[in-house]
Amino acid sequence: MAEELRRVETPLGPIDYLLTIKNVKNINLRIRADGRAVVSAPRRASKAGIDRFVRSRAEWVLAHQRRQEERSPLVPPEREAALAALTAALERMYPLVEPLGVKRPVLKVRFMTSRWGSCHYTKGIVTLNTALAAAEEELRDYVALHELVHFLHPDHGEGFHAAMDALMPDWQTRRRALRRYALERPPT
Repeated sequence: MAEELRRVETPLGPIDYLLTIKNVKNINLRIRADGRAVVSAPRRASKAGIDRFVRSRAEWVLAHQRRQEERSPLVPPEREAALAALTAALERMYPLVEPLGVKRPVLKVRFMTSRWGSCHYTKGIVTLNTALAAAEEELRDYVALHELVHFLHPDHGEGFHAAMDALMPDWQTRRRALRRYALERPPT
């Protein structure tokens, strides 16, 4: 799985991307949290074909990169402060799901590069990103509730959305507000 940095010229400007050839069926293009375009491609794909693929999606790539540049970094506070803020968010949101049969989960906190939170519903664990502690309280509450609702609906299907609508009618507005932030690794 060798990586190669490549550049394609497009009518909208050059695009640099990191190419990884590996055992995948299709060419996959994504934008990392740091704004870098990353492509994984099958071994059978030619580099010229991969370049054409990236070039054909230039508008999408550049729009996402601009959006990443406009995001404000959320630098996590010290671990104890993050734990206190995130515990408080979980405590505020838990009473909404407790009557629905959700057992109080174990809270873990850690810095994550691409997620605000995760739920291991079979183990009874909610993990929240320490960077979330630097966001506004209503955004911390949204992510805490989002993860708690996964104990009722493990996926993001209709049931999940209906539960979020019932428990936090403005959850979609909060989710959009959270997108203005970028995750930034804390200084070591």
